[in-house]
Amino acid sequence: MQDLIKAAANVRLLVLDVDGILSNGYIIYDANGTEIKCFNVKDGMGVKSLKFAGVKTAIITGRSSEMVNIRAQEMGIDYVVQGRDDKLTALKQLLLDLPYELEQCAYMGDDLPDLKALQSVGLSVTVPNAHQEVLSRVMMVTTKAGGEGAVREVCDLILKGHGKYDEYLSQYVID
Repeated sequence: MQDLIKAAANVRLLVLDVDGILSNGYIIYDANGTEIKCFNVKDGMGVKSLKFAGVKTAIITGRSSEMVNIRAQEMGIDYVVQGRDDKLTALKQLLLDLPYELEQCAYMGDDLPDLKALQSVGLSVTVPNAHQEVLSRVMMVTTKAGGEGAVREVCDLILKGHGKYDEYLSQYVID
């Protein structure tokens, strides 16, 4: 765990996949063909908490969906890149405009298109139901599945790495 907290201390940008990470990975269509995804409110709270530590956030996803833009705006995600299966290339292009290196990024993904990005960052994370090849190549596997609070686990870890968890928590408790 100490190695993970040490890696989390260097994170300046958290990058998230959507399907299987921010959502449970199910894609539901209504009778009109409108796509529906489920997001977890705890993940949103976690993403918002990273502002407290000055950590930026991004989404890089292979699909394109207006609901991702809406949810990203609700959560305060700083950067959204959609329609990109080449996740590492997309991440490197995003970093061209930012003062961060790959080693200062945490990346959460669950399937093969995420692998190169996961293998290139300072903190790589997946969920328990990720593809086997992803599970064997990351630093951390969350206890929660995608869409069930997995992102929140990583956000809490990053806050702890930055030494800000207790201070952030103090806003919500009486001790």
